[in-house]
This record gives sequence, C-alpha cells and structure tokens, in this order.
Amino acid sequence: MIRKVSLFFTLIALWLLMSGHYNPITLGLGLLSIILTLLISVKMGVVDGEGLPVELLFRAPRYAAWLLWEVVLSNIAVVREICSVTPVNSGIQHFDTTGLDDLGRVIYANSITLTPGTLTIDIVDDSLIVHALNEQSLVDMAEGSMYFQVDKLIGHKAAERPA
Repeated sequence: MIRKVSLFFTLIALWLLMSGHYNPITLGLGLLSIILTLLISVKMGVVDGEGLPVELLFRAPRYAAWLLWEVVLSNIAVVREICSVTPVNSGIQHFDTTGLDDLGRVIYANSITLTPGTLTIDIVDDSLIVHALNEQSLVDMAEGSMYFQVDKLIGHKAAERPA
C-alpha cells in the first residue's frame, strides 16, 4: 500500500511541476490521468520492490554522495592515464554478485558504468563482466568497496564479498 500511495504523490508532484497549468479543468484531467496511470501500473504489477523501491529513499543520498566522489576520483585517474606516456593496459574481468538481488546487481552495474574508465559489458547469471581502462581499476574493484556500498544501499550487511 505504501508503494501505491508514494507513486500517487510522486506522479502528482511530477505532473504539477511539469505541467505549469493550474486551472480547474487541467487539474481535473491531470488527476484523472494520474489515477489511470496508477491503476494501469498496479494491474501490470510494476508497483513492487524493484519498480518502486521506497525503502531506498533515505539511504540513496548517502550512496549518491559516495558515488559522486568516486566519479571525481575516477575522472582524475582517467586524465592521468590519458596523459601518461605508458601504453594503456586495459582489461576485462568477471565480478561475482551472488550476495545481491536483481535490483542490487542493476545498481552495481550502473554504478560501475557511471564511473569513468570502467564499463559493465554484461550481466551473466550472478556475475558482471567489466571492462576497465587500466588494470589498477580492476584491482580496486576487486577490493569490493563499491560492492559493499551497493549492499549497504539495498539494506544487506555483507560480511565479505563473494569470491
């Protein structure tokens, strides 16, 4: 029920922000379209933990700040790699994600791709295939700090990263 209510108010807020028209007929039609959208979403079964993860709402800002810092650090590393006279030593590696659910895997894969110099190529079963601009990025990822941050975001408390 909380997901339906939060989706309803989110749709109202988005509609009001994007429409810019506040006369009675437009507000009435907007409310009608929001209710129709909510009914269709519920009927389709997309108002669930993956489609609308409201439990992440309070943990997401901390994760976003951490990810932003990682993006800044990765940008610096990419600039160093580009300006270096040594040849680029890129690589591909598989990373196990058995401790994460589907939502966690998607957040983890997207976070890797958002970080400059790394790219998630594919998600195969319980592992990610990741390409990195340099071997050091793969070593840093193997340490698992991003894995643990994603695990903390989705509400798990992993004792250790899967091998």
